[in-house]
Amino acid sequence: MSNIALIAGVTGIVGNNLAQHLLSKGWQVYGLARRPSPGLEGVNFIAADLLDPAALNTALAELKPTHIFIATWLRQPTEKENIRVNSAMVRNLLAATSAAESVQHVALVTGLKHYLGPFEAYGKGTLPATPFREEQPRLDIDNFYYAQEDEVFAAAARQHFTWSVHRPHTIIGYALGNAMNMGVTLAAYASLCRETGRPFIFPGSAVQWNSLTDMTDARLLARHLEWASTTPSASDQAFNVVNGDVFRWSWMWSRIATWFELEPAPFPAEITPLEKQLEYAAEAWRTLATAHHLVEPNLDHLASAWHTDADLGRPIEVVTDMSKSRKLGFLDYQPTDDSFLDLFTRLREDHIIP
Repeated sequence: MSNIALIAGVTGIVGNNLAQHLLSKGWQVYGLARRPSPGLEGVNFIAADLLDPAALNTALAELKPTHIFIATWLRQPTEKENIRVNSAMVRNLLAATSAAESVQHVALVTGLKHYLGPFEAYGKGTLPATPFREEQPRLDIDNFYYAQEDEVFAAAARQHFTWSVHRPHTIIGYALGNAMNMGVTLAAYASLCRETGRPFIFPGSAVQWNSLTDMTDARLLARHLEWASTTPSASDQAFNVVNGDVFRWSWMWSRIATWFELEPAPFPAEITPLEKQLEYAAEAWRTLATAHHLVEPNLDHLASAWHTDADLGRPIEVVTDMSKSRKLGFLDYQPTDDSFLDLFTRLREDHIIP
């Protein structure tokens, strides 16, 4: 029997890269999204809203997926609303595919907010020691990641499929219009700095500048998702997923600056978040895009300054342990500076940045 993937959130940074990887491996891939994208050749798109159970049931009535990958969420004003909305999305999807009795494995992508807390309480209170390990208990606080996990666990008990939970750190990868995309955000920011002569200032905290940290390449995450979904010993487990190297932003900032032919500014005396730096940059980007014949003149469709600020502004060290995956046989490694530089090269080739 061939592997048939259903990817919820196929147009996002995780889903996009996962779809390309699975297609290269001979999988049949269906992509679920509210607005199908023309940029993923080979994906069978299904337009449906995960919050509309009736429409979802109709859209998926004839589909018999063997593997479901959930890589989507909708940000809400409060964490209680995040829990209500995002748990419903998982519950509705798994209910809509239950009648086919074809699902062998469900993989859920969450992230390190499992250990750090949701946006309302991000990096605050009593946090587990670093490096974060999968066996560390949940925080005693509302978190929609926990609610999503619980929906998967409950459905697995009813429908008898295996599951895996994947917790990447900040993801680097190719996707446009994504709510959490540091790589494209920094590429747009660096391009503006080079074009306008503004200083290339690190927008985060001294802790992030000086401490060790790690990140996750979307291509490595895609390989990890396939591995856990097809490796029996990895069934019914949660995994951290990072590149395998560690770095300090004081070093990485210079690497990024060099690629863009910029001189990195000295670390600032106070935090200067990107939201503030880019507050009035929309017209400057539009002018830059016109001058260089770029395909996206709207800066808001490229940069997610709020999320980059949240990651780079953290007041604590964030390092992730990958021993669990290594012990079970997943040995892939990706240098994080190459992740950034590969992304910047593709963005330039596709005329997203000059």
